Amino acid sequence: MVSTARPDEPGVISLQQGERMMQAPDSTETRMDLLLWRHAEAVDGTPDHTRELTQRGHKQAKRMAAWLTENHPKRLRVLVSPTMRTRQTASAFADDFEIVSSLGPDGNVADILAATGWPDASGAALVVGHQPALGRLAALLLSGQEADWTIKKGALWWFTNRVREHETQTVLRAVIPSDLI
Repeated sequence: MVSTARPDEPGVISLQQGERMMQAPDSTETRMDLLLWRHAEAVDGTPDHTRELTQRGHKQAKRMAAWLTENHPKRLRVLVSPTMRTRQTASAFADDFEIVSSLGPDGNVADILAATGWPDASGAALVVGHQPALGRLAALLLSGQEADWTIKKGALWWFTNRVREHETQTVLRAVIPSDLI
């Protein structure tokens, strides 16, 4: 969905009902940020849960972690799949994170929503996880239904949910592939 921003509200994109509406938060809104970070590149092999990041994967994780350090929202909870590759990805950014078994490779959209409290929790949650669940959640948030969308390894998608004047809005704040930072 492509449209131009309204002149009185530059820079913020609300994909709710095709309308662009980014504004600074005000005291009349509730807001939650949800960041989806796909683990960085990992070696092939089995068992799946013990696969480690490649040298390239470590570089991807460090680049994204540097960006996150400069830009992350306040009160950020970091939730991580129990796999080695997701824990190594998260470790590039934070020493303190919560390992959530339901966020593993067999997890689904409902598991991510339950772990984060989206859209009703306040604050922010960063999920370091896997395809296809991350892509399916991104599709659901932007189109209203799950679909097999791809999130590249090491990439970050940042959503904001807010309620303004009793209307819930989902805003796509950023999509950042690790090779562009």
